[in-house]
Amino acid sequence: MDDIQARWVRGGTSKCWVFEAQDISKTGFTADTLLPRLFGSPDVRQLDGVGGGTSTTSKAVIVERSSRPGVDVDFTFAQVGIDEPVVDWGSNCGNCSTAAGLHAVELGWVELDDEITSVTTYNTNTRQTIVQRIPTPQGAMPGRMTARIPGAPFSGYEIGLGFVNPAGRTTGHLLPTGQAQQTITVGETSWRTTLIDAGAPLVLVEADALGLTGYEYGSWSRQVTDHLPALDRVRRAAAVAMGMVPAPGDAERAVPKLGLVGSPADENADINVLMLSMGAPHPAMPITGSVAMTAAALTPGTLVDDILAARRNAADGITEVADLRLRTPAGVLSTFVESTGSDTIIGVSRTARTIARAVLPIPEPEQADSVVRRPSMAVEGAS
Repeated sequence: MDDIQARWVRGGTSKCWVFEAQDISKTGFTADTLLPRLFGSPDVRQLDGVGGGTSTTSKAVIVERSSRPGVDVDFTFAQVGIDEPVVDWGSNCGNCSTAAGLHAVELGWVELDDEITSVTTYNTNTRQTIVQRIPTPQGAMPGRMTARIPGAPFSGYEIGLGFVNPAGRTTGHLLPTGQAQQTITVGETSWRTTLIDAGAPLVLVEADALGLTGYEYGSWSRQVTDHLPALDRVRRAAAVAMGMVPAPGDAERAVPKLGLVGSPADENADINVLMLSMGAPHPAMPITGSVAMTAAALTPGTLVDDILAARRNAADGITEVADLRLRTPAGVLSTFVESTGSDTIIGVSRTARTIARAVLPIPEPEQADSVVRRPSMAVEGAS
């Protein structure tokens, strides 16, 4: 039995194990074989591994020094299956992206500036450049971690994530169908959606269509439970419409992402959003989803634009929203947009910290004697 070095990092509102690519290569196993066994999958408890048993804590980031001009770190995100021994490579996790920048700073892969150190990272899943800005006063990491974000109970190092020109990284187009709104029909039900690709492919669905109102936002996660199978069929049908897969059954579990959007009942947020992750309500907000939501807010005719326009019309004299404020189950998250020459950067501030530095024994891959699984959701055809 061999060992592999790893770091356990809380990035934003997710946790991930960070591995260096060269260390995985030395094991003789592929990441598709190695990661599920290390995480203890298939088993919803992930009892015999280091996985956390939820979609936000069963993640890995594989890092290496980059040979790309102007890039410091290449990283690949892995969503490790829980009740299936599979790895989903189809998307990136914005929260876990912070682990790549933190790794580079803590291991001395980049020279620290006197005030703010910029680490240019490249996500291989989405071919996305992400500039990470980390405060380094007097050329060192702060002595105390004081930055906080909604959804994380303790502080961490502040890391600003800026997605450079994020539109169309997966499908080639900001609006993969060429339309700001798209009707998706599943069985006898039609859904009004926005299909957008920025940061990650995202399917937006009107919360009103499910009877979810802004006044009841606190109970959306509970109320949506009975609708999860139908929403997954919408998501899979949208994957076909976006040109990502030839048939609904071929859609990956992690992408496209799906979010329910609606108008808030107060002025403390611009949009109510509940994201789904691996078929369940997300406890916070995927950062790639917030990038796509911001891009949708900037695109005329989308569901998000419609909600913002209605709010602007209802508020005399308000003509635009400076920063997009997203109400999530964890709290209100604000995004920003910057224009630098020919580049558009959409981003958000996160926090991260290293929880553990570990040496993990590598068990031989084997068939589990018994597996505890969650009920699966049937996939039906869509038109």
